[in-house]
Amino acid sequence: MVASAYVAHLARRAQEYGVDIEGRAEAIRVDMARVKARKDVISLESRHGVEKWLKGMPGCTVYEGHGRFEGPKQVRIELTGGGSETIGAERIFINVGGRALVPPMPGLDAISYLTNSSMMDLDVLPKHLIVVGGSYIGLEFGQMFRRFGSEVTIIEMADRLISREDPEISAAILDILQREGINVRLKAKCISFANDNGQIAARVDCDSGDPEVRGGTHALLAVGRVPNTDDLGLDRAGITVDARGYIVVDDQLRTNVPGIWAVGDCNGQGAFTHTSYNDAEIVVGNLLENDPRGVSKRISTYALFIDPPLGRAGQSEAEVRKSGRRALVATRPMVRIRRAVEKGEPYGLMKIIVDAETHQILGAAILGTGGDEVIHSILDVMYAKAPYTLLTHAMHIHPTVSEYIPTVLGDLKPL
Repeated sequence: MVASAYVAHLARRAQEYGVDIEGRAEAIRVDMARVKARKDVISLESRHGVEKWLKGMPGCTVYEGHGRFEGPKQVRIELTGGGSETIGAERIFINVGGRALVPPMPGLDAISYLTNSSMMDLDVLPKHLIVVGGSYIGLEFGQMFRRFGSEVTIIEMADRLISREDPEISAAILDILQREGINVRLKAKCISFANDNGQIAARVDCDSGDPEVRGGTHALLAVGRVPNTDDLGLDRAGITVDARGYIVVDDQLRTNVPGIWAVGDCNGQGAFTHTSYNDAEIVVGNLLENDPRGVSKRISTYALFIDPPLGRAGQSEAEVRKSGRRALVATRPMVRIRRAVEKGEPYGLMKIIVDAETHQILGAAILGTGGDEVIHSILDVMYAKAPYTLLTHAMHIHPTVSEYIPTVLGDLKPL
C-alpha cells in the first residue's frame, strides 16, 4: 500500500522531472479497490506459503482454534471447526502476537472507527480521515491516505510527533507531512468523539487552532498495541505477566515456569517482525545450537515507513545524555546529500552519535531517501564494536546516500 501511494505521489510530481502526463496533476486518481486487491495478492501469497509449509512439514501438526492453558504442560484447543482437544508437551512456546489498543475514549461508541487491522480491508477512499496517534502506525497510514487523495488530520496528545525520537527528527517528520498537506494537531488533550449528522467530530482542546476537528468520514485509532495474553489461561500455568499484560521473560526468553518460553510481541521485548524473528533465533541458538544468545546482546533498530523513511539504530541523543557518557555528534541535512537532491527528495537529515573515548557508534538516525536501507551499514559496524573510523576509511559507491556517512562523521563535535 505504501508502494501504491508512492506511485500516486510521484505521478502528481511528474512535471518536476520533465515528464508530461496528459491532464493536470489533480486528475491523478487512485482506485482503492485495486490497491487493496494488489495488497491482498502479495500478502496472501506469503501467508499461504507459510501455512502450506507448516502443514506439509513431517512431524508437525497444525491445529486451528483457540488455545488455553490447562496447566503448565497442557493446552486445551477449542477447534475452529467445532469440538476441542487437549495436548501436552515438555516444552511450550507462546507466540500469540498483539492487537490494536482501543482506549475508553468518550463518544467512541457513537462512531465507527478503524484500527491498523481493519484499515487494511478498506476498499474505498475516505474523504476525510482523522487519525488519533502521531507515531509509526498513525503517520504511515496518514501519509499513505493523503497520497491516495484523502484529506487527513493527525491528532497527537504529545507536544511533538514520535516523542521517543530526538526533537530535530520529530520536527523534520512534521515538516515532511505538512508539505503534503496533512493537518497535524499537537498537544491534544481530552480527546473525544461525536456523531455530527453522520460525520465524525473529534474534540481536541489544543492550545491553538479550532478545538474541534469536524467533517471526518473515517477515524483511525493508532494509539498503541496490547498483547494477546488476556484469554490464554496463563494463571492456570502459573505464568507471570506484568502490569500491561506482557509475559515476563528472562534474557533467553524463558518465562518463570520451566519449559515455557514466550516470543514475539507478547513478551514486551519488541514490537516488530524483525524482533520477533530474532526472538526465535535466540531460543533456537540456546536450545539446539549451543549458542548462548540473549535479548541484551541485540541493538535496538527499527524503521518508520513514511516517505522518505526513517532508519534508526542504537541510542537516541536523550538516551546517551541520560547515560552520562562523553559523546560526539554530527548531523547533516538531506538537502546537502546529492543523491537526495538528484532524486528530488531533499527532505530529512542524517545524525550519528559516537562514544568520545572508544569511538564506537552509539546510535544513528537516517531520515531521508533510502534511510531504511542505509542504516544497516551503520548497524553492522555497531555489532562489530568497531570504531567509526572503519566507515570513514572505507570507499563507498558514488552517487549514493551511504557515501555521505564518512562525510557526516567528519563533522563530529562534542555533544
